[in-house]
Amino acid sequence: MFARRFTIVCLLMSLFGMAFAILVAEAGRPAHSWDQANSCRFDCVNHFRP
Repeated sequence: MFARRFTIVCLLMSLFGMAFAILVAEAGRPAHSWDQANSCRFDCVNHFRP
């Protein structure tokens, strides 16, 4: 019975750890807005037109 509870606790802690790692990894990424990402593409297309 102790082994079963210990297994459940370990599985729950590993799921919590993975979720926390995902949150930390997402928070560490630099934030880019969609306007900045799309504006370069449209500006580059407009530069090549006569």
